Amino acid sequence: MKLFVSNLSFDKVAETELRDAFEKFGQVRDVRLIRRDERSRGFAFVVMATHEDGETAIRELSGKDFYGRPISIVEARDDASKR
Repeated sequence: MKLFVSNLSFDKVAETELRDAFEKFGQVRDVRLIRRDERSRGFAFVVMATHEDGETAIRELSGKDFYGRPISIVEARDDASKR
């Protein structure tokens, strides 16, 4: 399950911190922090191994303080289906 994680701190969060946080809820297949000019843009994509792991991560982490900001997590949309 691919998750869209937003409202991340621009300068305090790296992919390793995201992976560590999400691994508490299941196997993480991929973490991709979106950057521009080496600085975070405040959002990332996290791919969990199963849908159940993703749902648990959403339930347990969304709205929680993560390096000073309440993060938001939703299932990522597949924009390719809109073309």
